[in-house]
Amino acid sequence: MAPPRFVAVGVSEKNRDGRNQSARERLQQQREREKAREKQRRVLIVTAGVVGVLGLAAVVGVIAANAGKDGGSDKAGPVVAPAGSIEGDKPAIPVGASDAPSTLQVWEDFRCPACAQFENVFRDTVHELESSGALKVEYHLATLIDGNMGGSGSLRAANAAACAQDAGKFPAYHDTLYINQPQETDDAFGENAKLIELAGKVPGLDTPSFRSCVEGGTHDSWVEKANQAFQNGGFRGTPSVLLNGESVFPAKGAEQISPANLKKWVAEANKGKKPGTAFPSAAPSAATGTPSAG
Repeated sequence: MAPPRFVAVGVSEKNRDGRNQSARERLQQQREREKAREKQRRVLIVTAGVVGVLGLAAVVGVIAANAGKDGGSDKAGPVVAPAGSIEGDKPAIPVGASDAPSTLQVWEDFRCPACAQFENVFRDTVHELESSGALKVEYHLATLIDGNMGGSGSLRAANAAACAQDAGKFPAYHDTLYINQPQETDDAFGENAKLIELAGKVPGLDTPSFRSCVEGGTHDSWVEKANQAFQNGGFRGTPSVLLNGESVFPAKGAEQISPANLKKWVAEANKGKKPGTAFPSAAPSAATGTPSAG
């Protein structure tokens, strides 16, 4: 009887088929990994160095690599600006004396963890400079995280903040949102009920008109316009912070930003200039005190 070559070959072919299948699976897995890496390349992480004596060790800004995904809503509507906002091609909400000698421009996203780090470290310093008339701040609201990670929390929170501006409560509500910011991957701010719940931490804000503004998305189109200004501005990420047009975050020239350095830079810029006195009627009280977390 001839040796069982046919059987041996069959086993060899089965092994070869198994190896080929395994190779195909590895190739498929490699392709999936490459797709995942390509997706990750769309979100560039910028890490700043150590920031000042308060120990803000590193701040991460997310870059809007995909300008086509701006986190906007699907509905189109008229642009309804919040009361007292700055219009033009760079919409913003101002805080502080309008005639303050220096201006801090802050481009940020309520879902951005680096923005919360910045706000939580510099909040007291910025409010002190605002209340003294040395500095006014212009807040430019972006929806970067919605665009890069999905969800609607950036847009919904920005609209709610604009509704708080209508009520003269923007600074306190702005701070409350950052103090109570969820994890970046948790789109809790996408729920209007959560935003209304947090409004309860700001005395006098949770009113029927505020709720109607939040639930109706009154300022959605205005927020989208503000986000488009961010996309067109050439900024590397959020937060982007400029003092009198010069970038100061994470550094101003060779000097790292810190609360002490920010005070020094403002004092240098304001030398020989009078502090501002033209405060909006509701702004000074909102800029004092810090909302509680929880």
